[in-house]
Amino acid sequence: MGNVSPSINCLTREQCARVHDDSLKILSHIGIRVDSDTARTLFSKGDCRVHPDNRVVIPAERVQWAIDNAPDSVEVYDRTGNPAFTIGQHPDSQTRFGIGVTNLYFQDPETDAVTAFSLDHVAIAAQLAGTLTQFDMLATPGIAQDISQQTADLHVTLEMMANTVKPLVVLVSEHHCFGPMLDMFEHINGNLADRPFAIPYVNPISPLVLNDETTEKMMVAINRGLPFIFNNYGMSGATTPITPGGTLALLNAELLAGLVFSQLVKEGAPVILGSLPAGFDMRRMMSLYTPHTMLLNLACAEMMDHYGLPHSGTSGSGPGWGPDLLASGGFWMNHFSSLLGKVGLAPFVGGNFDSMVFSPAAVIYADEVIRLSRIFSGGFALDDASVAHDQINSIGPGGNFLMSELTGTLFRQLPYDSPIWPSLTLNQWHEKGSVSADAMLRKHVLKVLNNLEPPTDHDDLMERGHLFIDTLGK
Repeated sequence: MGNVSPSINCLTREQCARVHDDSLKILSHIGIRVDSDTARTLFSKGDCRVHPDNRVVIPAERVQWAIDNAPDSVEVYDRTGNPAFTIGQHPDSQTRFGIGVTNLYFQDPETDAVTAFSLDHVAIAAQLAGTLTQFDMLATPGIAQDISQQTADLHVTLEMMANTVKPLVVLVSEHHCFGPMLDMFEHINGNLADRPFAIPYVNPISPLVLNDETTEKMMVAINRGLPFIFNNYGMSGATTPITPGGTLALLNAELLAGLVFSQLVKEGAPVILGSLPAGFDMRRMMSLYTPHTMLLNLACAEMMDHYGLPHSGTSGSGPGWGPDLLASGGFWMNHFSSLLGKVGLAPFVGGNFDSMVFSPAAVIYADEVIRLSRIFSGGFALDDASVAHDQINSIGPGGNFLMSELTGTLFRQLPYDSPIWPSLTLNQWHEKGSVSADAMLRKHVLKVLNNLEPPTDHDDLMERGHLFIDTLGK
């Protein structure tokens, strides 16, 4: 009978078909604006109609061709060449979490004071990713403010690479650094396409714009044989319709347009698709994550599963002011639902204040949320051995199972003890001076941070990377 496995399902098969049909109507009647001459030429050769205003109309047949040609899974490796995880239609595929998102500030884990993000903070984020067991990757954690922006992307990605062996999701803000960044990785670590450990991240502009920089990055990644993430970001009521249904149809149409372009560049190009749906607070003129936007995240994941395509979605970052109740609510809603749904990647954990501020304390708390959520999503066995009729029979009515064979075998394996908070009785809590949960968390965070260490090849990689960057400058 197997395990009892909890799950969340948002869309019926009929609703998936409805979203798909609505997206096809958008693509075949309205189309998308494509800013690149090269990209428009590829669309034109692929039986798509190009209008004088640079709108490209994509027929349903070309969309289905792209769905059929794109790989249904992507293999990701760590920097040393070992398999890390698989995303997509694969028995071992599950939600994979990452630390990062391009923050501008860093939040002190002890005082919550905020300072400009620096290269030293990149190293902290990378070493956290290497240390915390529930995180599978590191995404670009911030934009370093202590170095020239002309080369900042190169220095940030070098720090990422040298401070963890886990896979990387790389966001490059300066377009001219994208190719040199990949060159640097290959110069230091060999051919990226053989065992890809660095996954570029690109995004279109909502609504319905495939911009020049995005198509150029896509072509560079595809021609190097690299998988990449194509994610759109929509704010309901601002860049997408205010209704969840309209937002889902529009964002899904944009993803299908990106998929078609990727396959026109090269049939069989591996791509990971997904959305970062958000709401828009018109009173404060800022984005926000809500229960509906996280529901849309799950619905997007189900659409990609419906197509048989790898998925990347939201990560619960944004609402917190620190490692606080605001952050924890977002983490629990996002991570728990992602693991119960069909979410593939959740690569951007750790941002506060609408993902402007990187918080190591929030990351470490999220690690515990993910751990507990994974225990829940793992379900439990329901077979003869676990039902244990023989033990129930031997103990009988009125007995207890404290000394039973199964209890003696398994009680030490129960994974519920928190590494952050001890289990305290009321008297024990009083004896500890009525300590707060927040204080215990910060104490644990400082212990983790004080014990961070880079990989053994850190110094060698940094030296070789700096030499490469210096050569580019000359």
